[in-house]
Amino acid sequence: MERHFTLEFLRTTEAAAIKSARFMGRGSEHDADRAAVEAMRGMLNTINFDGRVVIGEGERDEAPMLFIGEEVGTKRGPKLDIALDPLEGTTICAKGGTNACSVIAIAEQGNFLHAPDVYMDKIAVGAEARGIIDINATPSANLQVVAQAKKCRINDLTVCILDRPRHEQLIREVRQAGARIFLIGDGDVSAGIATANPDSDIDMLLGIGGAPEGVLTAAALRCMHGDFQGRLVFSNEEERTRASGMGIENPERIYNIDELASGNVMFCATGVTTGTFLDGVKFYGGRARTHSVVMRSQSGTVRYITAEHDLRRKKI
Repeated sequence: MERHFTLEFLRTTEAAAIKSARFMGRGSEHDADRAAVEAMRGMLNTINFDGRVVIGEGERDEAPMLFIGEEVGTKRGPKLDIALDPLEGTTICAKGGTNACSVIAIAEQGNFLHAPDVYMDKIAVGAEARGIIDINATPSANLQVVAQAKKCRINDLTVCILDRPRHEQLIREVRQAGARIFLIGDGDVSAGIATANPDSDIDMLLGIGGAPEGVLTAAALRCMHGDFQGRLVFSNEEERTRASGMGIENPERIYNIDELASGNVMFCATGVTTGTFLDGVKFYGGRARTHSVVMRSQSGTVRYITAEHDLRRKKI
């Protein structure tokens, strides 16, 4: 993939972030998500590539656009697969919370896991702990090796966990091990990426969240030389059957970072509301300021970009 695509796809997350940020704190998840989806799709269809959505808003009968399998782009250019979440943290945005963002990952065809819309048990860390985590190990054991890799004590580490009843036991175990905990309501893509950000206070992500979000997190961490492991979690037989139809042969398989996102990967994200590694959209005097990150796994370059948008002249 040509490096210029990073800026082309950055425009899609900027547009989605600006449109959805208008609905921050207004209580309507549907309106915020629809604004992001429409803006991202419109921008995608201006880019010269032959794209296919493999992680998206759901299946065709559930989502009117950016559904799994939808073709996007001008059809002039390379064939690429797209994993996206136009508004990661829909509830966060609607309630005016932190860590909502718009994200997209791009790879050559066949290089993303076609993850079904089910849960995934996850562990994510930054570069210092790459290659030493084990999702089958206890939280205490993983904290011990991460602390050794970071040359610190366990009680210096901060673990990010989604604040859900299903994580009560996990939270107890992390507390007993001595680590600090940062609980979040939503937005575990941002939290997972933050583990590889040296300016972040988050050292590890643990727990069960969405599988599609796991693929997006793995794509970003590959660019940042972090690490990730995931295992699908099914609530019923219908979910297992649907996963089988998407090519998941072994439902108990543990996926490493390269199995979730392989080859040359690009990743872009723009903050909608201020969070652990991106600022939210700011509106003033007919203009908007966005804060974004763009990454490429091939070079390992991570760029943070602040952009000023004149909304009186720019159509989104």
